[in-house]
Amino acid sequence: MTPPPSSQRGFDFAPAPDAVPGADPSSAIAVSSLTSLARDILEGAFHPIWVRGEVTSFKAHSNGHWYFTLRDRMAQIRSVVWSKDTRGIPAPPDEGMQIAAFGNLSVYPTRGEMQFVIRRMEAEGDGLWRKKLDLTRAKLEKEGLLRADRKRSLPRYPRRVAVVTSPDGAALRDIIAVMKRRSPAVEIVVVAAAVQGDAAVMELCRAIERVGRWRAADVVIVARGGGSREDLQAFNDERVARAVIACPLPVVSAVGHEVDITICDLVADVRAATPSAAAETVVRDDTELVAELRGVERRLAHALTKRVDGAKADLQWHASALQNRLTRLIERRRSRVAAVGGRLNALSPLATLDRGYAVARGENGRALTSATQFSADMPFNVVLRDGTVGARVTSPRARETT
Repeated sequence: MTPPPSSQRGFDFAPAPDAVPGADPSSAIAVSSLTSLARDILEGAFHPIWVRGEVTSFKAHSNGHWYFTLRDRMAQIRSVVWSKDTRGIPAPPDEGMQIAAFGNLSVYPTRGEMQFVIRRMEAEGDGLWRKKLDLTRAKLEKEGLLRADRKRSLPRYPRRVAVVTSPDGAALRDIIAVMKRRSPAVEIVVVAAAVQGDAAVMELCRAIERVGRWRAADVVIVARGGGSREDLQAFNDERVARAVIACPLPVVSAVGHEVDITICDLVADVRAATPSAAAETVVRDDTELVAELRGVERRLAHALTKRVDGAKADLQWHASALQNRLTRLIERRRSRVAAVGGRLNALSPLATLDRGYAVARGENGRALTSATQFSADMPFNVVLRDGTVGARVTSPRARETT
């Protein structure tokens, strides 16, 4: 009788020399080897693909990994985004969000579970990008960095403007054309930086910081032409926003089309709808400057005329006041002189003569005021009110004293 095949015997047989691992009990492999083998087979069988589904049971682990389940009405699969890949995704998905995820099937060997390893993710509409923008805006707003009173005013007549943008972009050409048309004397300094792609964030930050250290410009324009939502994402990055905030010079943000609003627009001192609008905002037209100077000239001439007229009026008032003061002073002095003259006149010998008295004077002209000064036959003069009379003493008599 032919012996039964080895698969039907007991376990006390020697394996065939060419048996493959796991072909029989004696060559059984470990569970970890099985799950690792399943992972290798699964990862090799499927190229990376896009999968659409709803996010449930989302959990952000402390090590930076994201774990959740991706499902539809019929099935579900555990999914993971490793921490190194989260940096390329705008924001964590919300519970119940419909997403399209790009990745590959794999097996988590420790648990023997199939999982979808995601490297890229997009939400319906602009969900993830909008969430990232809202999170960044809320963070900056909480720090008070979006307050209107933090914004600086632009110089009225800048001499040098620094433009942070791609040197090959249409935005730079528009800015140069507008500035040269409005004011050819303004100097334009281009600080080159990528405005989209993986390197854009760091290049924009370095360019803005370089202009800030230089400090030779009067104002900075950070500009980019129109593009898709993804093309503008560098200007929604928090690092670029903080570089704009830290810049010591006034910053004008001109990113995308008029309807596009970025975080860079929100933190800049001035937001312009387009690069061309930024150039018009920063540089005033020379014709406007000439008109303004003429207006200043007219205002200065009017102010000068008004000032001269006012000075004339003040001078006339002061002259009149001085004349009145002098008149009053002269009148007071005249009154005082008249009063003193009256007192002097009352004390004058002439006044005494006018009242009928006479004065005797000797031949030497001295007044003779005592009878003892007279002697017999002594000539003397009698001074009257209206003349002098010569006289001679006939009999001098002195008053007898008692």
